Amino acid sequence: MRRVDVTDERLREQITQLSEQLAATERPLERFEITRETILELDAEDGLPPPEPLPPGYHEILAAIEQAADALRAKDVCKALGTGTEPRHTEGMRAKLKHLVNRGILTEPEPGLFTPPRPTPHPPACACR
Repeated sequence: MRRVDVTDERLREQITQLSEQLAATERPLERFEITRETILELDAEDGLPPPEPLPPGYHEILAAIEQAADALRAKDVCKALGTGTEPRHTEGMRAKLKHLVNRGILTEPEPGLFTPPRPTPHPPACACR
């Protein structure tokens, strides 16, 4: 193979890998968009005004938290997003996470730990007759 052919093949492999990584990161965002649309539809049925859309960057934060197995701290979210972990970055991230908690989009089960809300289990129905 000529050198140009080898470079071409290597670039095509990288494009394939990057396309797969992009698709994997877009999936959680698609799920959040579907959830948002569902909430808007339910709110419209209730006659409540729709919630304000999230500012730029918040969807990426939600995707990082959704992909995590456990609750995350602000510094963990910064690392997951590849932003800085200096105090100015973590404090800004903490403010955004608190904003999402105030909107009911995230929960803070312990101070400084953030996670998506978990569904509350319903008590089993009584089979009494």
